[in-house]
Amino acid sequence: MSFPSPSPLLDVHRRPGAPAMLLADAPGGAGRWAAENRDALRNLVTQYGAIMVRGLGLRDPGETAAVFRTLAADLMAEREAFAPRQVYPEGMYTSTKWPSNQQMCMHHELSYTLEFPGTMMFACLTAPESGGATTVADAPSVLEALPADLVDRFEREGWLLCRTYNEEIGAPWAEAFGTADARAVEDYCRANAIEFEWQPDGGLRTRQRRLAVVRHPITGQRCWFNQVAFLNEWTLDPDVREFLVDTYGPDGLPFTTRFGNGDPVGADIVELLNQTYTAHTLREPWQVGDLMLVDNIRTAHSREPFTGSREVLVALADTVRLADCAPAAGAAR
Repeated sequence: MSFPSPSPLLDVHRRPGAPAMLLADAPGGAGRWAAENRDALRNLVTQYGAIMVRGLGLRDPGETAAVFRTLAADLMAEREAFAPRQVYPEGMYTSTKWPSNQQMCMHHELSYTLEFPGTMMFACLTAPESGGATTVADAPSVLEALPADLVDRFEREGWLLCRTYNEEIGAPWAEAFGTADARAVEDYCRANAIEFEWQPDGGLRTRQRRLAVVRHPITGQRCWFNQVAFLNEWTLDPDVREFLVDTYGPDGLPFTTRFGNGDPVGADIVELLNQTYTAHTLREPWQVGDLMLVDNIRTAHSREPFTGSREVLVALADTVRLADCAPAAGAAR
């Protein structure tokens, strides 16, 4: 597969263990730089899977939103969120609210939906004192490193996301679906191949079966593309998991994942997946003003634990339909 040649004006650096780094010279401002280099920058995202841009000096939400809009064909509204975010105007969000002392596992954003972002855009307005990097991992490399029999099973069966929405943990169903109209939620679920069941307490329980391996719609690469590990109960802190099972029962957890036929995904598999991600992780500590673009299909991302204040703004861009990512095998949709 050949890629467009990057612009000779873009100074790309590669270092072991780190994502590709582009040092930007933007005397005319970040917005102007983004407009002048948009096509070359997007070519670099296709080539490397993720790229960090340093030197733009992004410092406020308005300027960041303008850069995001310049770089993206479209910005998506998030649906089926698993955790709260602060919403900014014009399709921009804060990063997911996740405990600062806990590692966020590698995942592909909204890979449990039928429409998801092809590109993730991140901008750092406040860098943490330590940690907090948005790390990335190459999905084709992760796929190649996983045991063939495990990959074969996930390709045949897909994976199942089971969720129980409540008012105490995670995003309530009205927030996740963007409406408090139960009938509208039912219509959305039917249109998006989601089984649903209302609970006596007014909560909502859903199940959705999705592909675990897809082909990249541009490059044709086979990619491990899912949130099997991230949204699995065994990824939770053991004390938290024990509390949730005791409180809600094994079938009432806020979220967990299974094989496509409904069989549990055990702790050993989750550990294997996370170890494989770790072996392929690239990291670059945030500096104030940094911009990072990630191909959401080609590249998984995560967030390290951190200390101090951290403000990273996020946009979901370039809508892709799962149906347009031809499965690598006869897996479920």
